Amino acid sequence: MVTAIDDQERAELQRQTLRTLMVGVLPAGAAMAAGYSAAALLGKDITGDAAWGTLAAACLTIGGTFSTIPLARYMARKGRRAGIRMAWSFGFVGATIAFLAAVLSFYPFLIIGIIGIGIGQGANLAARYAAADLAVEEDRAKSIGWLVWAGAWGSALGPTLGLGVVGNAADQIGLPKLAGPYLMGMVLFAAAAIWMDRKLRPDPLEVVGGLETPEDSPGSAGGLQLIIEHLVKTTRPLGEIFRHPSARLAVLGMLIGQAVMVAVMTATPLHMDDGAHEVQIIGFVISLHIIGMYFFAPIVGILVDRIGPRPLIAAGGIVLFLGSELASHTEAQHSMGVFSGLFLIGVGWSFGLVAGSSLLTGSFPIEKRVTMQGSADLIMSGAGAIAGLSSGVVYKISSYHALSHYAGIAALGLTAYAIWRISRMGFSSKPSAMTHT
Repeated sequence: MVTAIDDQERAELQRQTLRTLMVGVLPAGAAMAAGYSAAALLGKDITGDAAWGTLAAACLTIGGTFSTIPLARYMARKGRRAGIRMAWSFGFVGATIAFLAAVLSFYPFLIIGIIGIGIGQGANLAARYAAADLAVEEDRAKSIGWLVWAGAWGSALGPTLGLGVVGNAADQIGLPKLAGPYLMGMVLFAAAAIWMDRKLRPDPLEVVGGLETPEDSPGSAGGLQLIIEHLVKTTRPLGEIFRHPSARLAVLGMLIGQAVMVAVMTATPLHMDDGAHEVQIIGFVISLHIIGMYFFAPIVGILVDRIGPRPLIAAGGIVLFLGSELASHTEAQHSMGVFSGLFLIGVGWSFGLVAGSSLLTGSFPIEKRVTMQGSADLIMSGAGAIAGLSSGVVYKISSYHALSHYAGIAALGLTAYAIWRISRMGFSSKPSAMTHT
C-alpha cells in the first residue's frame, strides 16, 4: 500500500522514523558490541586455544551474513518494523544461549549464541536503509549517517560496560565475569525489539510503496519449482549489482571496509591478551574503535551529500590503510598504536559504509532497493565472515603484524579502484536509478 502524502508530511514522517530508529539501535548496538568483545576471550577461556576464540567471534559475522537475504526478503513482504523486530528477537535468544555457554563452559553454546547475536546485528545494518526510505535524495546520506551515529553510543559503551561494570557485577554474584556481557545483551535486545514493535508506525517502507505485492512473491508452485524461484530471487540481485558500475563500487566500499575492520578487530583482543593487558583495557580499545566506526557518520553523510560518495570511498581506503599500518607496528605489550590504529580503521569503515549505502540506494528504483540492499549486505557480511575466520589462522601461523599489514594493502586497492571510477565518472556525479552509470 502506498500512502499519499505531501512533502511536509513526508518530512515529518522521516524525522519521526529517524528518531525511532536512533533510539532502537542504541541498546541493540550495545548488546551486539558487548557480546562480540567477549566472544574471542570466552572462546579461548573455554577451549584454551586462540583459534577457537577467533572462530567464536567470527560467528557474529557469519550469523549476520546468512541472515541478510532472508531478512531482506521478509522485510520486502512484511516491512521494516517486522523484520527489525524479528532479528533483534533472535539476538535476545542468541545472548541467552551465549550466557549459558559462559556459565556452563560449553563451547558449542557459544557458537550458537554468537550466531544469534549476529542475526541481531543484521537488523542494525538494515536499519540504516530504513532511515533512507523516506529521505529525499539530497539528504539520504545524512540520514544514514545520523542513524549510524546513534549506534555509536550503545556500541561504544557496550564493551566497556560489558567487560567492566557488568562483568564485575556478574563476578560479585558468583557468575563468570564473561557471562556479564551476555546477561546485559539479553536485557538490551529485548528492550530494542519491544521499542521497535511499538514505535515504528507507520512503516516507512510501506509508506513509500516498497512492499512486494502478492504477484511479486512466490506462488503455490511445487517443491522443486518453489526452490528454483527462491534461488532466482536470491541470485538475480547479485548479478544486477555486479553489472552496475556504481553499485559495484558501492558494494566494494562496504566489502573492503568490513573485511579490514573484522579481520583486525577480531585478532586485537588476543594480541593484547598476549601482551598481558587487563580485560578492561581491551574493552576500552574496542570501544574507541567503535566510536571511530559510528561517531563521525553524520559528518561523513554530509560530505557524501555535498561532494558525492566516490571520493569518500577513496578516502576511506586511505584511512583504513593508515589504521592497519599503525596497528601492525604495535607490539603486544604496548597499546597506543592499537588504540589509534583501531580508531582510524573504524573511521575508514564509516566512510565506506555511509558512502557505499548511499551510492547503492541511489543506483536502483524503489521497487528493487530492498532486495538489492539485502544482497549487498550479504556480500559485505560474507567478506567479514571470511576475514574473521581467516584472521585466527593468520594470527596463529604468522602474526598480528602480518594480518594488519595485508589488511591495509587490501584497503589501498579499494582507493585505487575508486579513483579509477572517479576518472571515468567525474568527482561528484550521482548514479541514476534507471540507467547503469
